[in-house]
Amino acid sequence: MLPIRRLAPTARFVEGSSRSLLQRSPRSVAFVGARRHNSSSSSTVPPPQNSAPPQGEHHVPQLPPALYIALACVFSGFFGYGISQSRRKVTINIETHSPHRDALTNPEYGSPEDFQRAIRDLKHAFENDTEVRVETDPEVVKVHGFSENDYHPGFPHTVVVSPQTTEDVVKIVHIANNYRMPVIAYSGATSLEGQFRSTPVGGICVDMSGMDRILEIHEEDSDLVCQPGARWMDVNDTLKEKGIPLFVPLDPAPGATIGGMLATGCSGTNAVRYGTAKGEWFLNATVVLPSGEVIKTRRRARKSSAGFDVTKLFIGAEGTLGIVTEVTVRLAPLLPTTVAVVHFPDVQKATEAVREIMNRGVGIQCVELVDDEFMHATNLFHRPSPPKYAIKDSLFFKFQGPSQASLKETAAIVKSIVEKKEYGGSGWKLAKNEQEAGDIWMDRKNAHYAGLGLLEGARGWATDVCVPFSKLPQLVYETKKDIKDSGIVSHIVGHVGDGNFHALLLFRDDRELETVRELVHRMVERAISLDGTCTGEHGVGMGKKEYLYEELGEGTVELMKNIKRTIDPHNLFNPGKLYPDSPVPGQHHQQPVAQQQQAETATPQVVKTVVQF
Repeated sequence: MLPIRRLAPTARFVEGSSRSLLQRSPRSVAFVGARRHNSSSSSTVPPPQNSAPPQGEHHVPQLPPALYIALACVFSGFFGYGISQSRRKVTINIETHSPHRDALTNPEYGSPEDFQRAIRDLKHAFENDTEVRVETDPEVVKVHGFSENDYHPGFPHTVVVSPQTTEDVVKIVHIANNYRMPVIAYSGATSLEGQFRSTPVGGICVDMSGMDRILEIHEEDSDLVCQPGARWMDVNDTLKEKGIPLFVPLDPAPGATIGGMLATGCSGTNAVRYGTAKGEWFLNATVVLPSGEVIKTRRRARKSSAGFDVTKLFIGAEGTLGIVTEVTVRLAPLLPTTVAVVHFPDVQKATEAVREIMNRGVGIQCVELVDDEFMHATNLFHRPSPPKYAIKDSLFFKFQGPSQASLKETAAIVKSIVEKKEYGGSGWKLAKNEQEAGDIWMDRKNAHYAGLGLLEGARGWATDVCVPFSKLPQLVYETKKDIKDSGIVSHIVGHVGDGNFHALLLFRDDRELETVRELVHRMVERAISLDGTCTGEHGVGMGKKEYLYEELGEGTVELMKNIKRTIDPHNLFNPGKLYPDSPVPGQHHQQPVAQQQQAETATPQVVKTVVQF
């Protein structure tokens, strides 16, 4: 048996089509497993017997990962106490096979020959499995290691493996341990901060996109169990097709998967009403730890005070502590909605109006701030049709309520507020029907593609920051002035109810790309100085890890690092992401364009097996 404990499922599985609905009972809806069931009743998957550790390495006894987690808590508590009592730097050495090496900043991996042996073992482990692909084609490994969504440095993976079950992931992790090979999880490829980039020595890319099945739906409990490769929009479409009036309210990028959403601690336009992934939307998760052990973080009850919430240890950890293979997701009631748009003299007036609206407690599902450049971009996007909107700073609203009457009441209250003299709202437009509501809201959701039309032949760097609500106007004004002074074309979109805004910065060449990098740096510094964060919902990855010491403080960052060292002592899982290097005062470490281009176009010549991140 795999070392995992979990509740007996309330849904029955039968071999057959993965998408056909078998039965719905008063207790659950069951979906069919496509090939093998990703359940806790599976047989034990031992490490491959023909695998050997890297040459010259001695075997070190492994502590149970559960004990690692306990030790992390003890060490972290001790560390935090020490920081609070003294300004002296506290260092806790977590011993691996090299007693004086810190694997987090100075990891030791297998040689290129070891990696080739690992590929051999991976192919052998899955040679009789027609659904698990082990691929080393240069184009495949490059596609899985680079993204059109970000401009951070990276290298191709060594091999891409596409598991279908938890047991498959366990096999992969055992082989990675045997040869000290980095492991990088991949699913929807929509991340913006280099979260699935490879390392200079390469590694195993674990492509979770094939693990996309809905395993159980518990309509009576308003939750479901799915694999991490399931896309949130597909999940919502399935619920709609089955006539189940529930939905996943977290709404990041359209192609985002449940696993990636959990890993980055995502949110979206619905956050003002439903919160973020770091709320209670992920009830539990099945996780493969770096040791290969499988845990389930908690049971399926809506709440529990049985110890700290282990599920949240993995939310926002970006695949550095474990690979999630199964998730229980809370669902929300699907209520009627409608949409409105209104224009303002400036961002300050729009934000002040939102503050009063929020304090009235009306049924707002979304409230989105967009600047005049966004409205201009949207008008251009609809050419040759006449301009659709006034080119002013504006708010897009989505109202929610149990009935059409409640929607009308909410809209009337909001209209009366925004049109007050002190706010100066004008051009109020409320959707007349469901079709028009969908069209208006699509204009808001189409921000990225509309924005690219502002500058012919341009590419876009999308980034986000977040500040306390009252600081948002200052942040937007100062950022827009900085962008204008730099000569870069941009537009801004904000989840105004959360103090979170996104900028799409356009560039056409390397010189403009360097200008954009500096703009992003100043935007982040500005947000942190306003008691904000370097990222509201995109995550840290490799793009923003340098800011964590400034934002969180040394004690908090070292706490995070010690948890990582304890759970992943060899730094195998997604190395080089999330955890910052030691801070260098007055410096930020963006890689020059020429160096990045060299990294993206050349296969690295690995000479040493020790890597500095």
